[in-house]
Amino acid sequence: MDLTELPAVKSPGKASYFRGRIRIVCTLIAALLLAIVILETISRVAEHRALAKETKTLATMTVVVIHPKREAAQQELVLPSTLQAYTESPIYARTNGYLRKWYHDIGSRVNKGELLADIETPEIDQELMQARASREQAMAQKQIAETSAQRWDALRKMDAVAQQETDERTSGYVQAQANLAAAVANVRRLEQLESFKHIFAPFSGVLTKRNVDIGALINAGNTGSNTELFDLARTDPIRVYVSVPEAYAALIRPGVRATIEANSLPEKHFAGDVVRNSDAIDPVTRTLLSEIDVPNDNGELLPGAYAQVHFQLQVKTPMLSLPVNALLFRAEGVRAAVVDDNGRVRLQPVALGRDYGLEVEVTGGLSANDAIVLNPSDSLEDGQQVAVHQSPGMH
Repeated sequence: MDLTELPAVKSPGKASYFRGRIRIVCTLIAALLLAIVILETISRVAEHRALAKETKTLATMTVVVIHPKREAAQQELVLPSTLQAYTESPIYARTNGYLRKWYHDIGSRVNKGELLADIETPEIDQELMQARASREQAMAQKQIAETSAQRWDALRKMDAVAQQETDERTSGYVQAQANLAAAVANVRRLEQLESFKHIFAPFSGVLTKRNVDIGALINAGNTGSNTELFDLARTDPIRVYVSVPEAYAALIRPGVRATIEANSLPEKHFAGDVVRNSDAIDPVTRTLLSEIDVPNDNGELLPGAYAQVHFQLQVKTPMLSLPVNALLFRAEGVRAAVVDDNGRVRLQPVALGRDYGLEVEVTGGLSANDAIVLNPSDSLEDGQQVAVHQSPGMH
């Protein structure tokens, strides 16, 4: 037998070597797979955390904040007002009749006691004539009663008549005196009514209305369908009523100087003084009603015209102002979104003063150091967390 044909016998050391190499390769492969799994897990955790952070960042509203602006201590307070006549009175008839003639029309300046119109009063004239006739009758009856009483008194002294008859004559005389007094009073009443047929100006001023014409039926009084004959206004001086915000009420006292600007005379300024105020704050508008008297001898200022009142005031505590778009107008009132140091929102109630158009005066509720959200969202809630961004144009 040829030895070359015998099968080769494997060495035990070589087999062990190959098994070791296989285990190492498997271990390396397992470690590699484990590393891949670990890296994948770490990547997913990092992505999850990044996503959570981004979601939280997106969920947190970013807001721009500003600070309220301090106003100057020397302030010009400008308030709207309406000019009113110093004295204005509607003029009605005190007697019935027909308008016979009027002597002055609208725009006429009249003096106190000047005749404005005449009224025809035929019924009053007839009643007056009748009353005068009754007065004459009462006077005649009084004279007869007086003579009779004197005669009976003389007869009584001679004991020619009874005392009762004398007393009756005396009583008749007293009654005749009373009848005469009543007749005289009635005549005076009708004479007074007849004097009302002449309409006179109760004070000096300008006629602003004339509501009747010749032949119109005139009824006495100012009730029902009775017509106002004239409207008379005294325009020198002229009254200016202005509602002063509560924050400035203590500064507007009698004697304070004011300047009036009328829209009809934009290039002119009229000076006046505060003469009185209501000494009470209106609980609805939170304002103090004040009156300013302005000389108007040339009649340039017209009653009923719109005007602006300017006050130069030295304010002890300067006010603050905010842009209008930094306020929330809600059903419970005006609010400002104040951001605290922790980035949380507090919806703060504020009291407003003058409106400057793009800005508004804040009279209470805020301090100059408060961070106020600009353009706050309507969905902004009290206590909400926000991210703060300072406005580059910050007050």
